[in-house]
Amino acid sequence: MRSDSTPPSNRRDRRLASRRARRRPALTAGVLVVGVLATAALTGTAPLASAASPTDLSSASFRLAAYSAPATTAAPEAIAARAAVSGADTTAQAAASVQNDISASGLDIGQPATVDTTALAAATQRLTDAQSLPATFLPEFTAEVTEAASAVDQRVAELRGSLDAAVAKKQAEEAAEKARQEAEAAARAKAEEEAASARATSSTGGSSSAPVARPAAPTGGGGSGDNSPGGAQATARGMLAGFGWGDDQFSCLVSLWNKESGWNYRAYNSGSGAYGIPQALPGSKMSSAGADWETNAATQISWGLGYISGRYGSPCGAWGHSQSVGWY
Repeated sequence: MRSDSTPPSNRRDRRLASRRARRRPALTAGVLVVGVLATAALTGTAPLASAASPTDLSSASFRLAAYSAPATTAAPEAIAARAAVSGADTTAQAAASVQNDISASGLDIGQPATVDTTALAAATQRLTDAQSLPATFLPEFTAEVTEAASAVDQRVAELRGSLDAAVAKKQAEEAAEKARQEAEAAARAKAEEEAASARATSSTGGSSSAPVARPAAPTGGGGSGDNSPGGAQATARGMLAGFGWGDDQFSCLVSLWNKESGWNYRAYNSGSGAYGIPQALPGSKMSSAGADWETNAATQISWGLGYISGRYGSPCGAWGHSQSVGWY
């Protein structure tokens, strides 16, 4: 038997060293795994491992999975800037609208119908350009837009108020004129009715069943002495100069009294009671020009021309009114 002179303690040391050498690769791989896991925890990445063998960690390898961080919420300054730009657009549209409304109305609102949006447009452009800068720069530009928009809004409100007032004034004037015309028409109708009733009573001696008496034909008259339509027109033409009118007014007078009476000095409107060539209502008004107003064309013409002069200024003025409303 071979003797071994090596001390027992030396043999134990060699065995321990051999075991440590065999365990070292596994320990190194374990340290690597712990390091990767720690890194993943701190950076938010997930480790994916692929190993040559489930039990052999010494040959393991690792890669980091892709990670998408959640989208960050827009800064409050950026939100306020976008709101200011949107508000500026609304304000500009309101300015254009009120100017268009004033122009379409055709009314005088008592002030220039303009809104200056130059400052607002410039401030809005500066804010739009500044949105590429860090959010901390935006509040100053946003405030500038807000201030400019406030000034434009105030001007728009001022113009809108003036337009509303002008519209209300026009409506009130139109309503007053309509009421005046209706009142005049009602008064005329009432006067005509009363005059017709009075003449009917007077002519029949109080009996409404008797026929209305007509004036007798004249035996003669003033002026040209000719009461025919042609003679009456000749008389009227000769009177024009006395009222300061020229022959240019004669055609209007012929048209006017053709429409009213056909130049018939005995023309009588049974509905209204108007009488004579000028259709005076009541006919007795013509007594101011002569007691023979019922039978003398010249007397009727004299009164009629005086009426036209005082109310319409000229025969053409009276004819224009008659064409417009149906009477003069």
